[in-house]
Amino acid sequence: MIAVSAAFDSGNIEVVRCEAPDDIVLRIARDAHSDFFQWFHFRLSGARGEACTVRIIGLEASAYPGGWPGYEAVTSHDRATWVRSPSRYDAAADGGTLTIEVTPLHDHVWLAYFAPYSMERHHELVARMMVLPGVQARVLGASLEGQPIDCLTIGEGPRQVWLYARQHPGESMAEWWMEGALEMLTDPADEVAAALRAGATIHCIPNMNPDGSCRGHLRTNAAGVNLNREWAGPTAERSPEVLAALAAMTATGVDFAIDVHGDEAIPQVFIAGFEGIPGITERQLGLLGRYKETLARATPDFQTRIGYPPAAAGRANLTMSTNQLAERFGCLAMTLEMPFKDHDDNADSRAGWSPERSKGLARSCLAVLAEMLPDLR
Repeated sequence: MIAVSAAFDSGNIEVVRCEAPDDIVLRIARDAHSDFFQWFHFRLSGARGEACTVRIIGLEASAYPGGWPGYEAVTSHDRATWVRSPSRYDAAADGGTLTIEVTPLHDHVWLAYFAPYSMERHHELVARMMVLPGVQARVLGASLEGQPIDCLTIGEGPRQVWLYARQHPGESMAEWWMEGALEMLTDPADEVAAALRAGATIHCIPNMNPDGSCRGHLRTNAAGVNLNREWAGPTAERSPEVLAALAAMTATGVDFAIDVHGDEAIPQVFIAGFEGIPGITERQLGLLGRYKETLARATPDFQTRIGYPPAAAGRANLTMSTNQLAERFGCLAMTLEMPFKDHDDNADSRAGWSPERSKGLARSCLAVLAEMLPDLR
């Protein structure tokens, strides 16, 4: 019998109809207490060797309908290797329909918006890192549903570096990036990592939104709150995750910060800065431009031509973490965006943008940080 299930960590789908391999119709559930929806993750069972047509409908009402044209879903039989499956989008069909073609090779196949990063893998990452020399693991606070906001600190240098990911839980590539960053930073044979550990104290929050991650949310926590609009005044009732992180950052100060994200519509890697904050300085702008230009030279996976338009002078949204940290600490802060789609400038027809490329990008980002570290203070 063909069946679809999403009753697991980060699962999200509703079954409209599942009657035959060519008649599987699904719908994505909204984030709790919110109208956001885009993330999906489910298991298709009982169709081994059958050519299946999966239709996800109602997508013109999703958070980013512009993210569907040109997008291909990822599939996996072992939940370790994720590849792209042929997909097409028709905005006029059933309120917007993504059609995915997949022929399962085994009894189960998993489909997702991007390769998931489960909370179990998160705990394994924390456990693996915390036993390594020079790593301190601490809990900054708790989520609304009581999950720990984990922080791993590496290095003993004077400059305070903060790396944090998954304010938007459906952007799972962000935690893959954090895994790559942590593996590099803890590598005793890596000379760049050694320089970073000597020159900086590096605080890593791999997952800012564990509740949303478990629930299969795209963008919000358990209360339906977008954490990246809470940084001007987080509260224990709405956004304890941000409250805990900002308190820890205030205790140490911040010289450099990266907020790691994914973008649904833009098929490139890019950085959004803090242009438009009231207290911006030429020094900050110069450092931001230098970081982006150096990263573009360091890896073909990064570019500076395409991205978000900068805010006008004095008009930056200070509820967003990058703007708030740059304004509050006078530091170099940035939002790193990776694609859900393939990377148009450096395409991979099999995997598209992937966990492996997310991890590799982290190493490039840290190499540029190491080069610029002496100039951050």
